[in-house]
Amino acid sequence: MIVMKIKAMLVDDEINIVRNLEKVIPWEAMNIELIGTAANGAKALDLAREGKPDLILSDIRMPVMDGIELLRQLRGSGYEGEMIMLTGFQEFDYARSAVKYGARDYILKPIDYEELQLVIERTAAGIREIKINELKKTAKWRELSELAYEKILLDLLMDYTSFPLHRLREEGDRSWLDQRYWMLLVDLDDYSQIARQDERERKLVHFAVRNVLQDALSSELAEYAVLLTREGEWCVLIPLPVTRPPAVAMAAATERLRAWSEQVQQAVERCVKLSISVGVYPSPLAAEELADAYRKVQRGLQLSLENRHILIHEQTAGTDARGSSFWGLADSLATGLTQGDSAKIELTLEELGRSIKEAGGHNSMRAEQMLHFLCLHLLREMRSVGLLGSSQEQTVWAKLEDSLNVKELVECVHLLIRECQQVSTGRRKSPELLMASAREYIQKHVARDLGVEELAQHLGISNSYFSLLFKQHHQETFLEYLTRERMELAKSLLLHSDKSVTQIGKLAGYAERRYFTKVFHKYEGMTPTEFRERAKPGVAELETEEEVADGV
Repeated sequence: MIVMKIKAMLVDDEINIVRNLEKVIPWEAMNIELIGTAANGAKALDLAREGKPDLILSDIRMPVMDGIELLRQLRGSGYEGEMIMLTGFQEFDYARSAVKYGARDYILKPIDYEELQLVIERTAAGIREIKINELKKTAKWRELSELAYEKILLDLLMDYTSFPLHRLREEGDRSWLDQRYWMLLVDLDDYSQIARQDERERKLVHFAVRNVLQDALSSELAEYAVLLTREGEWCVLIPLPVTRPPAVAMAAATERLRAWSEQVQQAVERCVKLSISVGVYPSPLAAEELADAYRKVQRGLQLSLENRHILIHEQTAGTDARGSSFWGLADSLATGLTQGDSAKIELTLEELGRSIKEAGGHNSMRAEQMLHFLCLHLLREMRSVGLLGSSQEQTVWAKLEDSLNVKELVECVHLLIRECQQVSTGRRKSPELLMASAREYIQKHVARDLGVEELAQHLGISNSYFSLLFKQHHQETFLEYLTRERMELAKSLLLHSDKSVTQIGKLAGYAERRYFTKVFHKYEGMTPTEFRERAKPGVAELETEEEVADGV
C-alpha cells in the first residue's frame, strides 16, 4: 500500500538540535519530506508560507520571533497544519499558552528521540487521515459536479431549459455570469455507415470516440467538456478563464482552435480509424448563446461536401440566405414530427418544395446536396428522440442509398415522414397522452428521487424526446415542474397537517430537512415554519430555531 507523503519543517536556533533531528528521526521511513529548516520564527514564517508544510517542529524560545508568535501568525494567515513544540522544563507553563493557537503536542528538552518519534508518527497518521478524507470528499464532489456541469451544458446546448442559469444566479455562483466558451463541433464523416450497424457496435464506436476526444487536448487544456449531442456528433466546449485575461486577437484564437481541431482529427483517426470533420465557433460564447451557436455550426457542417474538413463558422456566416432558410424549414419539420403536428408538417413541406425548386433553378447539385443532408439530419434527429424503429430506419436508409436526383430525394423525405407518422400513430402514444401519463406518474411518486431517465423509461421514449416534449407541453422543464408540484404539496401539508417540517419534507421528496427548507425558502420567500406560523400562529418555535441553525 502506498502511504501518502507529508511535508515537515524544523525550527530551532540551536544548529546541533536541528542536525540531530534531521539525522536521528527516520523521516524517509515515515514517508515525511523535510522541506527546510529555520533558525527563528521570522524565517520560518516565510518558509512555511512558501512551502506549506503539514507539520512543523518548533522550539519555543528563539531570537527575533519565538515559536508561539510563529504559531499565532501562521493561524492568523489560515495555516491548518500541525505544530509540535520543543520546550525546556522551565518554559513549560509559557508553552501551555500555545494551546489556544492549536499546538498539537509538547516535547521537553533534553529531547527523548524515541518519544518524539512516536509523537511524530501519531501526528502524521492524523494528518494523513484528514487528507485522505478530504481527497475522498473532493473526488466524490468532482464526480458529481462534473456530471451536473455536463448535464447543464447539454441542456443549454439543446435549448431544453433556461433553468440552470437563473438557478445558478440565485445560488450566488457569480462565475457562471462571466463564463465564456470556445466551441468545437465534431461530426463523423462516415455516419451513414456507422448508423446502419447494430446498437452494440454503434455504442462501442461512440464510447471510443468520446474517450479519444476527452484525452486529445488534455496535455494543453486543464479542463473542457465533451458532450454527445446526437449520434455521430460531439460538442467540445472549452471554458475561457473567468478572470478575463487580455483579449486574444480573433486571428490568433482562430489559429489556436484550428490547431486543436487538427489535433482532435489526428487523435480520432489514429486511435479509432475514423475520419471526422470539425466545425469551429471561435468567438467566446456566453452560456445563453450556446444553443444558437451550436445550430449555426451544425448547419455549416451538414452542408459541407468535404471529409476531414475544418470549418470556421465566420467563413460562411451570413453568406447563404437560402441555406439559412432551408435549415429553418428542416428544424420546423423535425419539430412537427416530434409534436405529431400534421398541419405543421404539410405546411413546412410546401415551403420546402418551393425552396428546393428555387435552389434547383440556380444549382441542381446544391438542391441535391441540401435534400441529402436533410434526410441525414432528420434520421439523426428522429433516432435521438426514438421516433423511428430499426426496421423503419433500414427502409429509409435503403431508399436514401438509391436516391440519386432531386425527385428521388424528395420521395425519400416523404418516406421518412410517413414512417415517423406510422410509428407515432401506431405503437406510440400521442404527445398529449405521453405527458398525461408523465403527470400521473409524477403525482404518484412525488416523494421519490425522480429523474428524467426514470420517467422516459416508464413512457418508453428516449430521455431527449421526453425533455423536449415536456418543455413544449408545459413551458417549463421537468425539474421546474417537479419542484413546483413538491412545493404545492408541502404547503398543503403545512396548512392541513400537524406533521413536522422534517416529515413534510420527506413526503415532498426531500430526504434532508435542511435542503427542503432552503428550496422552500427560495420558492415561497419564507421558511416552512414561517409559512405555517402565518396560518397557525404560535405552533412551531422549535422548528424556527432549527431553521436558524440551518442558516436560512
